[in-house]
Amino acid sequence: MSLGVTSRSLRGISAAVALISVGAVGCSEALDSAEAGAKKVVRQRSVFSLATGDCYNPNNAAPKSEELSVEVVPCKEPHKGQVVGDFKIDGHSAYPGEDKTAQIADERCPAEAQKFAPDAWALPKGVDVYYYSPTKESWATGDRAVSCTYTKEAGTFSGSLKSKPLNADQLAYLKGSNAVYEALWTNQPEAEHVEDDFAGYKKQAKAVTAALGTHLTALKSIEQPETVKLRARLEETAGAWEKAASAGDTDAFYLAYDRAFAGIDPGKTVAARKELKLATTVPADEAEVWAG
Repeated sequence: MSLGVTSRSLRGISAAVALISVGAVGCSEALDSAEAGAKKVVRQRSVFSLATGDCYNPNNAAPKSEELSVEVVPCKEPHKGQVVGDFKIDGHSAYPGEDKTAQIADERCPAEAQKFAPDAWALPKGVDVYYYSPTKESWATGDRAVSCTYTKEAGTFSGSLKSKPLNADQLAYLKGSNAVYEALWTNQPEAEHVEDDFAGYKKQAKAVTAALGTHLTALKSIEQPETVKLRARLEETAGAWEKAASAGDTDAFYLAYDRAFAGIDPGKTVAARKELKLATTVPADEAEVWAG
């Protein structure tokens, strides 16, 4: 249905261009506007046919709304989003529901985004993970696809976010670093105070401890001096997280957690990142968290 609408719109705009060029010579603004409209219609593509790497502009201004089509544009032009991965929802014969569908996308899209652009520090400011997922109506027509995107809610960006080829040291560092912060934030308890969810905070500490262990193992293969220094600091930090995870009471937890959280301050990784030729500007939201 959306393709039919697109086709009819295209014919209408093409006719308008012809009329303006014949009957209104010199009206360049009107002509430019009509040509821009025609170009936008030509670029329309169903959200069901989006491919990884596509750069696009949504037709609906609301970021969390239903879309049938988007305007796919060359990545060199300003755009609001880029498809960074996709997958199909398996194991469900019936529509799993909006909440479950969102949960699946929330869990899998960050990993797809990291494969496409492993260094989140290199992303334009304000870009975040979004996705197009099946609705109840589209599921009934056979739609099972989730398209993961990096999208800028306010403003646009230019160029593809696809990462350039990375060497073994860069990949090893980013894989471990990403895992540490993912473990921290995906296990963040809803309760603001440790006393209100002591078990939840200990669970978070245990997850970060495990992620740091994996990160430290990967860092052993990197022999550059600043990265060696970072590994030594993170070994002490891992000990603090382990103490927090095994704390017998909240007082002991706080003592360990203060050191543990300070130890993974992203600002302390800048020297190693510079050495590894990775992005060195701490994302604003992360900088704000550790500055507070």
